[in-house]
Amino acid sequence: MKKTISILLALFLFGGISACAADSSPKTISAAEGKAMMEDDENIILIDVRTESEYLESHIAGAILVPLDDISTLASQKMSDLNATYIVYCRSGRRSAEAVALLDEMGYTSLYDMGGIINWSYGTVSGND
Repeated sequence: MKKTISILLALFLFGGISACAADSSPKTISAAEGKAMMEDDENIILIDVRTESEYLESHIAGAILVPLDDISTLASQKMSDLNATYIVYCRSGRRSAEAVALLDEMGYTSLYDMGGIINWSYGTVSGND
């Protein structure tokens, strides 16, 4: 009986640990969810992983440019806090998904993939603003 209880307890604890670990994995969110998150928490950092020319043409206000092609070298410089909350976007969603996967592997703990700026209907800025 004791052995059965120990096994069940171990399974319960392992399941709890797995569930907690899953909570820190990257999440996919909509533009509306991203906007709401940024309105609720001014510490959220918005990351644009498109090219510099795309960024200069149009980007979400406050976004930091970290092009996907340079993410492995620029992330530690422009995204120094591994535990900060980052929302990542690109043009259509392909690059943001790739970037979030890379950042997750690099140890970033709070990542959200907002997909593409093409789904952002809340206004943009151009240049280095």
